[in-house]
Amino acid sequence: MLGDDAELTAAVLAAQDGDEDAFRTVYRAVHPRLLGYIRTLVGDADAEDVASESWLQIARDLDRFSGDADRFRGWAARIARNRALDHLRMRGRRPAQGGDETELTDKPADADTAVEAMDALATGHTMSLIAQLPQDQAEAVILRVVVGLDAKSAAETLGKRPGAVRTAAHRGLKRLAELLGAADQSGVPLTAVPPQPGPRAAGGARPRSCAAL
Repeated sequence: MLGDDAELTAAVLAAQDGDEDAFRTVYRAVHPRLLGYIRTLVGDADAEDVASESWLQIARDLDRFSGDADRFRGWAARIARNRALDHLRMRGRRPAQGGDETELTDKPADADTAVEAMDALATGHTMSLIAQLPQDQAEAVILRVVVGLDAKSAAETLGKRPGAVRTAAHRGLKRLAELLGAADQSGVPLTAVPPQPGPRAAGGARPRSCAAL
């Protein structure tokens, strides 16, 4: 465990001991990608509110967490997903993509989808294109690539088997390539995604309702 991963693990431990500066470090490292994931579930209009609710729960339950940086990302993603689904239930809405999970098989993709996804995102991919995917595929791509989870952690977050998550990510990336190709041929410019930190990078803004962060 090196670099930013080690720093995030140390910051989580310090935050559990009440270090407010360490909690800010944790927030800056995880929030941008977590917000991107929440947007795939609830859409842009409600994402900031759901993210704030998620961080309030993360702060409240932090002393119960145990693990390193990777486990923290997965734990935070599960909290965010639960808050997003609660938010949708209260409003009688379906998740933003409304996907059909019956397509999935248990056969994993042949290649490491995280590597494929990083390549796809580096070639001008946009969050608006991810929003066009079925929900299961959008969540798999976001969790594997933007949040930076491995297949096992993403599967735990979604309540699925790792093979199903790999398959969903593989299918999502294939569809994204088709969408990118169609956009290129149409000549219509795509709105670029704000630069996303890599799976081990940090950065981000403060949540609107968490003024103490």
